[in-house]
Amino acid sequence: MRVGVIGGGQLARMMVPAAIELGVDLRVLAEAEGMAAAIAAERVGDYTDTATVLDFAKTVDVVTFDHEHVPQDVLRALVDAGVPVRPGPDALRYAQDKLLMRERLSELGLPVPDWARVLVPAELDAFIAEHGGAAVVKTPRGGYDGKGVRVVRSAAEVSEWFTAAAEDGGSGALLVEELVDFRRELAQLVARRPSGEVAAWPLVETVQVGGVCSEVIAPAPKSAGRLADVAADVAVAIADGLGVTGVLAVELFETVDDRVLVNELAMRPHNSGHWSMDGATTGQFEQHLRAVLDLPLGGTGTHHAWSVMVNILGGPEEGQLVDRYPEAMANHPTAKVHNYGKEPRPGRKVGHVTAVGDDLDEVVYEARSAAAVFQD
Repeated sequence: MRVGVIGGGQLARMMVPAAIELGVDLRVLAEAEGMAAAIAAERVGDYTDTATVLDFAKTVDVVTFDHEHVPQDVLRALVDAGVPVRPGPDALRYAQDKLLMRERLSELGLPVPDWARVLVPAELDAFIAEHGGAAVVKTPRGGYDGKGVRVVRSAAEVSEWFTAAAEDGGSGALLVEELVDFRRELAQLVARRPSGEVAAWPLVETVQVGGVCSEVIAPAPKSAGRLADVAADVAVAIADGLGVTGVLAVELFETVDDRVLVNELAMRPHNSGHWSMDGATTGQFEQHLRAVLDLPLGGTGTHHAWSVMVNILGGPEEGQLVDRYPEAMANHPTAKVHNYGKEPRPGRKVGHVTAVGDDLDEVVYEARSAAAVFQD
């Protein structure tokens, strides 16, 4: 079994241990030398070039992804060449374009914030006026980790986005959404194989700092019952309705008036699922490989009452993460450190730490304290 991964980031890197355990030959098409997944990079090439990607696909049985940025024409060329692409272009387009995603989820009757497609500043100002004087504006394509997202009170605050949208060859539209009054952010991960089997992990709570995920608590505190059931039902409906194969992450808002609204989608392993590598029967990276190979999915139960994942953002100002191993490992022997092999840089995700246990306060302390060792 040969799985090709397009993209050489940390998600591809973290598929490697799972592939080794399953005896899967994992091959990576990396964007550049020295990326996080260099250990499995069979070659380096431009994922936007059809010939390069088709040549890479000849060496594998199925193609999957570290990110959602492969152009649609390249994806279609793979499908036309008979390459199993999972998830396929018909699903990925909804992860690539937030406007398409909002339209499709609305058609499926799934809960989303009030939204609109705006082509000119006057339309945006009208939406803002109708929604309490503030709104969230998003660029339809390319945004991640808080990029391409702004809370605005006037269209003038995103004037350059309108200009860029009109010049990028697309529709020239921006996405505007109501500014949701939410209690907390949640994420529901599911996996779906081509034959239709779906498995869901426990609902988790995510903590964002500056638009970047900082911590994940699994399961989300006080989520048992209706909240967990609704989140799982929504994620399964999305996976089925969009025809997703592999892992799907559905980022959610829990509102102050007890609604659950879909915020974003990711059709690949996701930061909010890293806890599962150490805290669940089947981690998200093994499950993703099972799903794209159309193998029976693994159990998603947890080993302990709680799992907490804390991202290492930036890393030490001098030296490498490995320089801090002695202190972290001596003082926090129950914490698991995951190093992405990336050069430390302010704000960059260079690794994460996971702790598990039966007392939430203790688990949070261990994960945070261990992660803090790697940050100045």
